[in-house]
Amino acid sequence: MEKGDFCISTMASSNIAVLLAIGVITLLVIRIIYVINRRRKPLHSKSPRSLSTLIVLGSGGHTAEMLNLLYVLQTERFKPRYYIAAATDNMSLQKAHVFEDSLLGKLLAHAVQCEKLDFTFCTGRGVKVPNHEAPEEVGGAEFMQIYRSREVGQSYITSVGTTLVAIAHALWLMIKTRPQVILCNGPGTCIPLCVIAFLFKVLGIRWSSIFYVESIARVRKLSLSGLLLYKLHMADQLFVQWPQLKEKYPRAHYVGRLM
Repeated sequence: MEKGDFCISTMASSNIAVLLAIGVITLLVIRIIYVINRRRKPLHSKSPRSLSTLIVLGSGGHTAEMLNLLYVLQTERFKPRYYIAAATDNMSLQKAHVFEDSLLGKLLAHAVQCEKLDFTFCTGRGVKVPNHEAPEEVGGAEFMQIYRSREVGQSYITSVGTTLVAIAHALWLMIKTRPQVILCNGPGTCIPLCVIAFLFKVLGIRWSSIFYVESIARVRKLSLSGLLLYKLHMADQLFVQWPQLKEKYPRAHYVGRLM
């Protein structure tokens, strides 16, 4: 009799565990569907609130295209800016430094025209420029590197370990920066960051809007990074620069030549 009671108790516990697992999975699926279908409100240009922005750079022309895109953005709206490039890609961060220096030069030149440098609001810019403030604070930019999941020519077996390290590093960077906006345009280093950002949305930790701008070099099909973000519904908005890509990928946004 005692043995029978034990079996019944075990079965009941197992059933409860199964029901809990089903409940958790159901809630998770509902949350994923909500995140995928949620539409963010447009960013109003007159809003005084700035948005912390993570900018993913990459070799092979990705950085040049991204910086060209940043030139036409209202950079005072997107700050602080966190530039991230692969650990082996020093050139991209150097270009980002030059870009930020150029922004700082324009900002200070405009402040001089206002004839006041001590915490003066410059007409037409809406930017506060403190006197003797460090360039990093004025520009609102930080520069970081991230481990690659796989180097060129690396074997797939050894890449398992480096991929885990890259994911852990990406998680740490996302926790550190907590960006509201993520801008990327193709480098593979953006995938771990975007995956973690999506998981943060699902878990309700942080909502980071992911904006992916496909490279102008992609005329007939999306890059692997773009395809993953498109198929998995991770990007809040995915922009293409060729009309035929819009026809092939209906959820993409065709905006003409940006770069």
